[in-house]
Amino acid sequence: MTSASAQPAALSAEQAKVVLAEVIQAFSAPENAVRMDEARDNACNDMGVLKFARLVKSYEAQDPEIASLSGKLKALFLPPMTLPPHGPASGGSVAAS
Repeated sequence: MTSASAQPAALSAEQAKVVLAEVIQAFSAPENAVRMDEARDNACNDMGVLKFARLVKSYEAQDPEIASLSGKLKALFLPPMTLPPHGPASGGSVAAS
């Protein structure tokens, strides 16, 4: 049995850039807004998406453009998150026992 890291990548870094840019463009199109909302509501663990995401993740460290495109794509699916306050001023400290 071979490990996944030993297999050649299905996409090159350049191909991944093109795919990411096209996906972002399609997802950002106003005519796809309703379909995007439906897709978010019906999302499940699609293995094709997971494999692609893992491949893109491996290229993020090598190519800043891929990292940027990946961040934009994630922003389309994940709502912005604010960090909860922490530290002594916010009462977030834990008392020592």
